[in-house]
Parts: sequence; structure tokens; C-alpha cells
Amino acid sequence: MDADAYDAWYTTERGRWIGNTEFQLLAKGLRLRPGAILLDVGCGTGWFTRRFAGQGAVTLGLDVRADWLAFARARGGLSARWVAGDAQALPFADGSFDAVVSVAALCFVPDEGKAVHEIVRVTRGRFAIGWLNRASRLYRQKGRDGGHGAYHGARWHDAQEIRALFAGAPVRDLRIRSAVFLPSGGRMARCVERLLPAVLPRGALIVATGEKCE
Repeated sequence: MDADAYDAWYTTERGRWIGNTEFQLLAKGLRLRPGAILLDVGCGTGWFTRRFAGQGAVTLGLDVRADWLAFARARGGLSARWVAGDAQALPFADGSFDAVVSVAALCFVPDEGKAVHEIVRVTRGRFAIGWLNRASRLYRQKGRDGGHGAYHGARWHDAQEIRALFAGAPVRDLRIRSAVFLPSGGRMARCVERLLPAVLPRGALIVATGEKCE
């Protein structure tokens, strides 16, 4: 999928609902204050980066793909900055950001554990990292046999595997939450989303949040 098609999906009714639902889960985990400096690792087209910028954060989007970064720059206006970089070796000093977010990007990174430790290294506060959830309905629809469409080649994890990626990292208050229990986006899906608590690890996006400790 190219950048134009990927970003345009968020303008559809289903895409807008899924994006907003995932954003709300991430925002709750980050607890950003206005003016907070936020890094988005694996920002892609910058859809989430722009959302956080719209909430008052000072945002920097990082991605390894030059074509997607070019798209993000063209759509981001003056509210966000963009930089090329590898999630496994972030080009920033320790504690450079108030918070770091990453949304279903580490699923495509060769060494996810290294990327997790890099995210923890460069934050001086909180983080929220989202993965594709192998315990979800979406996995049964899109993730099997190597994945289909935009999910081709992605790795899917359950809550236990995600916790293991943080082994040895200086973090506290590590929590696992999820969102988008029924990815169809229809009326029933929206009703279910309101009724089921995020602590249930069955949503399509499973998010680890926490805080760096020294």
C-alpha cells in the first residue's frame, strides 16, 4: 500500500472510527500536557503525529521510509517536524523527549526488543507502544499466513510476548491495554467498544504504556 492510499483510509467512516479509537487509547496512556515534546517512532504518513500536534504537543515524526516521510511533510504543515531514522538506533540523546509513541510500527522492525529499549532510552517520561494483536479478531481476518494487504509481513504478538520485550528496561507502571475489539467498524462494533474495558487483551491494537525510571 502506498502512502496516499494508506492515509486516505483514515478519511473513510471505518478508518476514521478505528483511528480515533486507537488515538484515544494512546492519549490516555501518555497523559500529555500542552507543550509536551513527543516523538512518534515509525510515524508513516504522520496521521497520528498530526493528531497529537492538534492536541497541543510539540511533535517530531521519525520513519525509515523516505517516500512516506515526504508525504508526511507535505501534509503536516508547520505543526510537526519530520526526520529520517531507524527505530533500532534512534538518533537522539538519552531523555530527549517528554514522551514517545509508536503505533503498529515495531511489528515491521527486525529487532523489536532493541527498538523498545531505544524508545525507553530517549524518553524522560512516558511511552505508549502499539502492536498488532495475535489474540484479536483482526488477526484471524488479516494476519494469518504472513498477513494480507497492509499487514503483509507484520509480526503479531500477545500480551505476554509484549511484556517480554521490556525485559531489563528501566520502566515502571507497565500496563497492557487494547482497542478495536470488532474491526468491522459498524454499529455493533461501536457499541461493543463502549461496553468492553480496555484491560481486555483482545483488541486489534494492543498497547503497552508505562514510565521510564532511573
